[in-house]
Amino acid sequence: MKCTREILLGLVATSLGLSPAAIGQTVTRKAPTAAEWASLAKLPDFTGVWEAGPGGGGGGRAGAATGAAASGRGDAAAKGGRAGAAAGGGGAGRGGGPSLTPAYAAKAQARVANPGEDAQAANCLPPGLPAIMNQPYPMEILLTPGKVTIVIEAYTQVRHVYTDGRPLPEDPDPLFYGTSVGHWEDDTLVVETVGLAQIPRGFAFPYSDKMKIVERFRLTGPDTLSIETIVIDPEAFTAPYSMGTRTLTRHRSWTVAEYICEENNRNFIDDKGNAGTKLSNPLSSAK
Repeated sequence: MKCTREILLGLVATSLGLSPAAIGQTVTRKAPTAAEWASLAKLPDFTGVWEAGPGGGGGGRAGAATGAAASGRGDAAAKGGRAGAAAGGGGAGRGGGPSLTPAYAAKAQARVANPGEDAQAANCLPPGLPAIMNQPYPMEILLTPGKVTIVIEAYTQVRHVYTDGRPLPEDPDPLFYGTSVGHWEDDTLVVETVGLAQIPRGFAFPYSDKMKIVERFRLTGPDTLSIETIVIDPEAFTAPYSMGTRTLTRHRSWTVAEYICEENNRNFIDDKGNAGTKLSNPLSSAK
């Protein structure tokens, strides 16, 4: 029996004169075989929990067993989290950002006068891709046949990278993290992502719906992983833009912690669009 979502997609497709497959952009995945599970052992071992450098923004459950000093989730982590929330949406990266076409350079100038990012960050809006990969919090990578899953502690976000041979969608739905398809080039996982929505906490520079992000994941040591990120936009950029390479460290004893940004959130936006903070303790009893 078809689920409600499939039925609705079929009705919408029929009304538009399109096939349900064109609307849903779905791909049927077969159950993995024993051979496919065995083939995972031949791939580089990306599994585990990773963080960018030692200290703040990581820690897992080690602190619970061996003391808070081993955790890495104390004051340093909190400071790192606030910095990430403020800077995570920037994305201009190295070299001051990409070289924009004249039309998009004009859009960039217009955005300077009205950035609007602080209020969005204060109200827990995730930063989108690739900024979510640069947060000062751990992420866990899981490999299964046909898919790489990245569980990101920051904002409790999950990325799905399909490695089952499917092509990139021709008409992708605009999403915070787009649609990601990956393939292996020797020991490197190459991930291409399209269909990135125009979100308030996205890049610091404007981009079009033609933008594609290419990431290259490669082990550089037993417990170090490099991620090179290149952004391509034939409509907005005059050339591909490299955001550089980030190095992550694996911690095999860690787990990803719960991250509820909205919990105890005291930020608000008034009727004029200005951000503010409620200083009263929402958990205290009324007097």
